[in-house]
Amino acid sequence: MSTDFSTINPSADRMMLVETFVRIVDAGSLSAAARALATTQPTISRRLKSLEKSLGVRLLQRSTHAMKLTDDGMRCYARAKELIAGWQEFESEIRGAVDEPVGMLRVVAPHAFGQQQLVAPLAAYLARYPRMTVDWVLHDRTPDFIGEGIDCAIRVGEVPDPSMVAIRLGDVPRIVIATPGLFDGRALPAHPDELAALPWIAVSHYYRDEVALTHARTGDTVRVPVQPRLYTDNLYAMRSAVTLGVGAALGSRWALREELDAGRLVQLVPDWQASPLPIWLIYPPARFYPARLRRFIDIMRVAVPQAYGVVAPPGR
Repeated sequence: MSTDFSTINPSADRMMLVETFVRIVDAGSLSAAARALATTQPTISRRLKSLEKSLGVRLLQRSTHAMKLTDDGMRCYARAKELIAGWQEFESEIRGAVDEPVGMLRVVAPHAFGQQQLVAPLAAYLARYPRMTVDWVLHDRTPDFIGEGIDCAIRVGEVPDPSMVAIRLGDVPRIVIATPGLFDGRALPAHPDELAALPWIAVSHYYRDEVALTHARTGDTVRVPVQPRLYTDNLYAMRSAVTLGVGAALGSRWALREELDAGRLVQLVPDWQASPLPIWLIYPPARFYPARLRRFIDIMRVAVPQAYGVVAPPGR
């Protein structure tokens, strides 16, 4: 399909129609797009029909319970995204790179990181840029950036897709912890080899049946087989289970600080630590990145190390 946007009714706002179509696809429904654009569903429907009429093609197939792109719609969606990006680049060049961000920023953050500590820098971002709105989505999987309309994601651990732009925000130290009651007055383990006999809680995203610990001074590494009583993919569930005496665990120091300070938990083999987990901010490559994303990156570069006491990445 050759898309000629010059055929759109001159009385209509051409970019508005194109942006509405992209927002419908990203949001997954006309009603969700209407909420995102602060308008009504009939208005969104009229804009879609106007764009389809002007282009002479059906862009979406709709039923009561589903909506899918036609072949023409898929081609138009890809070109429309390029058109919008190009227009944003044009506006940025004309207005200057320091222009105030405007619009919606969609961010995916891990459950544990996104519920508490990162809300403060998020609030600071919204306070600094009052014309911005943020859709703050919490889950631990790598998002479909295009399909879900996601601007960027914060990820802990390795980046699975090498095509993504990845900014390393820092590294999270990890330590072995348990409740003092787990030892019933016995001496705490002094060497990693003594940890294998303990009941364990596994954080299944990062370890399941083995942990590797490195000595802070000598650099020696020991691999410890563990037999978990509990597997979980949630850091807070692990912390609660450790505090209740279910077993020992390996966790991020920032998430355990309060329990350690209060004496509810103790650090085991303190001269040994697991390899730190890198924290990344990732987003798809593009020729142009809007001000809303650039400003968010600037804030997160400072906020993440402050919020988690992470180690700055090499070269910073």
